[in-house]
Amino acid sequence: MLNAFAEWFSGVKAEFVLNFITKNRWKMMLTGVENTLIITFVAGLMGIAIGIVVAIIRSTWDKTHDTMRPGIGKAAFSVINWIAKVYLTVIRGTPLVLQLLIMYFIIFASSRNDLGIAILAFGINSGAYVAEIFRGGIMSISKGQFEAGRSLGFNYVQTMLYIVTPQVFKNVLPTLLNEFIALLKETSVAGYVTVMDLTYAASRIRAATFSPFMPLVGSAAIYLALVMFFTWLVGKLERRLRKSER
Repeated sequence: MLNAFAEWFSGVKAEFVLNFITKNRWKMMLTGVENTLIITFVAGLMGIAIGIVVAIIRSTWDKTHDTMRPGIGKAAFSVINWIAKVYLTVIRGTPLVLQLLIMYFIIFASSRNDLGIAILAFGINSGAYVAEIFRGGIMSISKGQFEAGRSLGFNYVQTMLYIVTPQVFKNVLPTLLNEFIALLKETSVAGYVTVMDLTYAASRIRAATFSPFMPLVGSAAIYLALVMFFTWLVGKLERRLRKSER
């Protein structure tokens, strides 16, 4: 029994050394983790910025288009709302991998900034989902809050900024952070455009060593550790928000 365990441990050790220690292949995994986190954080911030703008456009149209006076302003806003709807439909209705490939091989075919293209593609994709999260949060705010803003002398923009937006952020923050965690896992397809993310780093090591177990399981363990860490943060934040409501 001990001999069998010793042989197994020796084999695992040899696999670990071959895949991570030999030729400093661990540096590829470290670069992969770094690029994965960079893409996730920057694309996440970009997605929030895009999502807020699109959500405000969509929710404002839904709430006010019936009461808008006909004219150039309403016609222009209807076009902007239509563009926002097309954006949401296209981005949410097509696979992320295809969006990434189109961005890399067609739209920015002459660029060699692989990481920047990946960040842009993931940010645009995330923005569509964040927009629906924020739009749902805005639509859940009662009309009385808007009327309260008007009674204080605020216009629509000021009411959104000072009264509605703080409530929306508090309501959607846990869902927004869960979208961030989903984005972290979705970055695993960045290797399709040769970005050295964590999954691509594991594939490069596997191709060099012809040993799939250690690099693939190792990258899966790193993803799991990252997701568990951010899930813990989300849970802690949700508990703090619940306490603040009491």
